[in-house]
Amino acid sequence: MASMMANLTEYMARALVDEPDEVRVSEREEYGRVIVRLDVAEADMGRVIGRDGRIATAMRSLMKVAAIREDVRAALEIGD
Repeated sequence: MASMMANLTEYMARALVDEPDEVRVSEREEYGRVIVRLDVAEADMGRVIGRDGRIATAMRSLMKVAAIREDVRAALEIGD
């Protein structure tokens, strides 16, 4: 079952991209921290990262709020 963080990340990414069916979110645990990985179509990578990384930073901030609600440590990886 996907966590709130994975669901939130997928929701945000699908709203941003031109190809929402290409959005893939996976989750793994590493050293007591949940790593949420977001993959999108190559053409949509710029939309997810944003100018100077602003959108990616905002997504990470919102995901950390969700992590605090679940009482876990988390990180967001985008693309390669």
